[in-house]
Amino acid sequence: MEDEWLWGWDPTPGIVSVWAEPDGRAFVWRRLPGTGALVRDDVRFRPWLLLASLDDLTHLGARLRPESEGPVPRGVNYQELEGPGALRYVVRADDGRALAAAVLHGAARRLGRQLGHVRELGESAVLSLPPEEQYLIASGRTYFRDLGFDDLRRMQFDLETTGLDPGRDRIFLVALREPDGRTDVIEAHGDGDAAEADLLRRLVARVRAIDPDVIENHNLHGFDLPFIARRARVLNVPLALGRAGLPGLRQRPASRGASLGSGSMGRTPDPMRRMRYTLPGRELIDTLDAVLRHDFSARDLPGHGLKAVARHFGLAGPEREHIPGARVYEVYGRDPERVRRYARDDVTEAAGLARLLGGAAFALARMAPRRYERLADAGPATGVLDPLLVRAYLRAGAALPAHESGDGTPHSGAALHLFATGVARHIVKADVASLYPSLMREYRIGPRRDRLGVLLALVDRLVEHRLAAKARARSAAPGSPERHTNEALSAAMKIVVNSAYGYLGAVGLTRFADVHAANEVTRRGREVLGLLCRELARRGVTLLEADTDGVYFAVPDDWREADERRVVSEVAALLPPRVHLEFDGRYAAMLSHEPKNYVLQSYEGELILRGVAFRSSRAEPFGEDFLRRALRCLLAGDIPGVRETYVATVTALRRRTIPTLDVAANVRLKKTPSEYLAVRERRRELSYEAVLASGRKHWAAGEHVRVYRAVRGRAGLLPDPDAEDDGSARHDSRDDGGGGAAGEPLDYDVDYYVRLLRETFAARLVRALAPEDFAAVFADPEQPSLFAPSLANARPILTVLAEPSSELGE
Repeated sequence: MEDEWLWGWDPTPGIVSVWAEPDGRAFVWRRLPGTGALVRDDVRFRPWLLLASLDDLTHLGARLRPESEGPVPRGVNYQELEGPGALRYVVRADDGRALAAAVLHGAARRLGRQLGHVRELGESAVLSLPPEEQYLIASGRTYFRDLGFDDLRRMQFDLETTGLDPGRDRIFLVALREPDGRTDVIEAHGDGDAAEADLLRRLVARVRAIDPDVIENHNLHGFDLPFIARRARVLNVPLALGRAGLPGLRQRPASRGASLGSGSMGRTPDPMRRMRYTLPGRELIDTLDAVLRHDFSARDLPGHGLKAVARHFGLAGPEREHIPGARVYEVYGRDPERVRRYARDDVTEAAGLARLLGGAAFALARMAPRRYERLADAGPATGVLDPLLVRAYLRAGAALPAHESGDGTPHSGAALHLFATGVARHIVKADVASLYPSLMREYRIGPRRDRLGVLLALVDRLVEHRLAAKARARSAAPGSPERHTNEALSAAMKIVVNSAYGYLGAVGLTRFADVHAANEVTRRGREVLGLLCRELARRGVTLLEADTDGVYFAVPDDWREADERRVVSEVAALLPPRVHLEFDGRYAAMLSHEPKNYVLQSYEGELILRGVAFRSSRAEPFGEDFLRRALRCLLAGDIPGVRETYVATVTALRRRTIPTLDVAANVRLKKTPSEYLAVRERRRELSYEAVLASGRKHWAAGEHVRVYRAVRGRAGLLPDPDAEDDGSARHDSRDDGGGGAAGEPLDYDVDYYVRLLRETFAARLVRALAPEDFAAVFADPEQPSLFAPSLANARPILTVLAEPSSELGE
């Protein structure tokens, strides 16, 4: 039963897409394992709702019957589930629209008003799922049984457009990458409507000929699909891109996607109404989702745009063509072959990124009863755990609880301790693997209303399967499909396991939320962290920072790696059986600045920056460059080198040898033009003033721009040389570029940027130096003092803070 809760129970292999209609028709596309042949099964299922009461269906009279009596023509069957849950009636009919209409008719009579959708009855009265999820939950089927990631036919496409506004701009080229890796471009033969419409028709024909299971691109749902949908509508071109004819491209609600009418889309912006796109028979995967999911946990990406991420992961080749996004169409006019190479590189990198980071969503689709494309952008709690729990309860014939708002008890936060600030050497990271889920398993802490114990059973199974998948991945050949599949499975299970504690604490958002259980997990976590820190300290280490992810500590200079591992093993043996402490790395030095804000230097010299104090998408590049060079000197103990770095940067600013681009900040415009103009007289903001000063009167909320402070208080705007032409800059996708464009103005406010250097970037080093040394290092080089102290003997400092004993327990 527990394996059925996790994997479903129907063994049908090879499902690559499911499309279901409210009238009870389901279309299931499968790739036959072994041959790879594609087949389509057309099946019937009975659409269903889960209700708290049958009151709104009593008007059906004899056409409302128990499930045990068999289907009734044009009627509704019901099954009463067991147990105390509020949602206890499964009601089924041959047609889901007729079922919903019957419920709404009864509700209107009861309430004295009309309702537009059954969800308006509220989560405590009804559970209504999309038809595909109804089918998957009822059938026990899941995607991709017996298939590997590389068994799917994946196609990537990317638009090149004359601008970002589909109301007035056009598509002039589309790059394609076929499942076998071949790339091609489709180009418009002319500039008018007829040429663009012909391009769209040829694109539709190519997609249908290639017949992919999956269509991918970076920011697919934020730019490419909304743009192509709008242009097709304007040009009256049917987008029969799916496997079931027309209508083709459809919209579905989503938490993140294209906001209809956000500035350029032609309607009144509504940030609460966001849409994604879907196709019968194909899954639409946006690699930006995988990037955001990766960076949420790793926090190691320089930006979220395709080019920045491709460079970070080594996916961009040395011959990769670069063209600033705003200049692509201009370059196409004089050098079309260069733009073709650029576009081909885009789809090649999107494919590489999909394979590198997309395995987790693929693995989740083998478990959760949702479409693959929905799991790719779903949160792990409401998007993965909730469907698993619903399926488990219905499989067991048990009533489901409704969402509860809680009793007002606050959710206690996780433990986080900073023991010392400054520079320490010989650093060890001891990792507590999935502490909170481990404590849930060890002490059987689950939600009170989960009377079947499904959540804990799922966590148990996921941990067991994850360990097995990790072992299989280690034993498989590097780069092999087996290794990739098992690494993806392990990553997916880690995502879901680690979300279990958050699921408990999300009162009002998740069905089985239990703040008291979450607080008990937190309390146990504080106890474990306290024990861990005390036992490490007794063994002669210097604690630096500790939280639920692990502990950083410094060891004596004469310790070797064997000593470090021995101490971690000794302390690990004292922890509860299911709580695992692992040796997770060693580093030459660490700057501890604030909780969760630190810099590590490996023994090979690599710098690792963590936290917003050291990594920010809007930080001025000249400051980041200074900080990295200064940190290398600081962690090497070279304080005079820090001074030289500071003096060199100040001098370069005053001589204006630093390009203006490197002093510009990457800023997201949150207000629309009308919103900013309404408050402009009361409060002027540099970013909007820069846009207005450039002559622009229109921009989209969410757009990123590079702005700087110019002389005499003016605001300056610069083009971003690496701006993404796919619109993903609107999703924090800065690609940092070095140098400035030829002829760019060097009119930045030098005094302002010298102050910014000292008060913002240099201030990150304040805890690593004695006050007198900090003052000497960052003194103005143009105002020398006769009594300036020598830095020859200056050294970084480490300050041990008062032990937070109240946080650690006894």
